[in-house]
Amino acid sequence: MSTLIDLSHTVAHGLVTYKGLPAPLICDFLSREDSRSHYAPGTEFQIGRIEMVANTGTYVDSPFHRYGGGRDLSELSLESLANLDAVVVRQDEGRAIGRDVFGEMDLGGKAVLVHTGWDRHWATDQYFEGHPFLTADAARHIADSGAVLAGIDSLNIDDTADLARPAHSILLAAGIPIVEHLCNLGSLPGRGFRFFAVPVKVKGFGSFPVRAFAIV
Repeated sequence: MSTLIDLSHTVAHGLVTYKGLPAPLICDFLSREDSRSHYAPGTEFQIGRIEMVANTGTYVDSPFHRYGGGRDLSELSLESLANLDAVVVRQDEGRAIGRDVFGEMDLGGKAVLVHTGWDRHWATDQYFEGHPFLTADAARHIADSGAVLAGIDSLNIDDTADLARPAHSILLAAGIPIVEHLCNLGSLPGRGFRFFAVPVKVKGFGSFPVRAFAIV
């Protein structure tokens, strides 16, 4: 029997994913009460409305997020986002995650998920300060090894103090989507599971929330 494991944070009204970006506004476009005048007695519907930036909750970055000529969300193939053979790399000490943490692990054709445990700070001030990140050497190793996706359970796959954003630059230049703000990676085995992180198919967008999950 397979088990489904949710790897996504819940998007809620007022949630701050990243300092400096606005929280989502979630409300009714048509409330159940107001809908009653449109339907037969006893029939009602709710139509929701949400206003948010693309980088909200657990989301995927496509190459267009970094590069104007890169593939946007609508151009990412399902094969690059769904039913991926995946591995988990674990580091729960220190901030900079370097090449050595991968050892001789085979990353070719796989989604590489970096488990730091930082998701335990989600929705707290601590989440925004001192988060773990990939070094440029680690990102280059993932790209050179033929990985098809990279993810992390942290604020950012880069050190936000480094304005060159080397991990984003290297991975997205190689056409490798990035999933940030994952959670529950501690519930996954090191290998032997399938990973999914599919966004809405939006033209002209580089990032969008996903319902990331694994089948174990």
